Amino acid sequence: MTRAEAKERNRRALLDAAFQVVSRDGYRARLEEIAERADVTTGAIYSLFGSKNGLVVAVVADYLRPYYEEIERAVPAGLDLLEAVDAFARYYRRMCDAPDALPRLSLQITLLDMALHDPDLGSRLAESIRAQENHLIAVFTGRSHNGSTVTPQQAQRLTTALRALFVGLGQGIPLGLAPGADEQFFADTARALASGMSLVDHDADTS
Repeated sequence: MTRAEAKERNRRALLDAAFQVVSRDGYRARLEEIAERADVTTGAIYSLFGSKNGLVVAVVADYLRPYYEEIERAVPAGLDLLEAVDAFARYYRRMCDAPDALPRLSLQITLLDMALHDPDLGSRLAESIRAQENHLIAVFTGRSHNGSTVTPQQAQRLTTALRALFVGLGQGIPLGLAPGADEQFFADTARALASGMSLVDHDADTS
């Protein structure tokens, strides 16, 4: 194994170990246990990620990246905005029934708890999540809507609103708080949000 291969092996092992320990223990997660599970020293964590917070942020980015890449495949090109929102809503609802739905919900709640205990981590997590959401912003940008083309700023506003909607619904499903929230419900709700909200660029209005 070359030095580069060993470094990547250690990085992958630490990400996998940290996902398990952080999902279980939250801000109480111990670097010593993470390192032991990955079969490395705690020094490797600092060498590869800089700090415990750096490792947690990397775990979130690693976890979200394939999710957003899959969204790009689930929402075909050529759809107008409402059709694209419909396809995204249906994909998100299917994810709520995926085998990893409960661990994913647990991780969401754990990360929120960690962010509340550590404002620096919360700020870094928010920055990382926004970076991943750029994939979704790109999915909506350039699509036709009401005779015009959706700008990146408009797509960002819509993405923020859809995240709030789906996170709430997604958490309600396993808790039994969203009865009847099937694919059609998700699609209808998302379409109504996209149709009813103002996608106008406020900066353009005030310039």
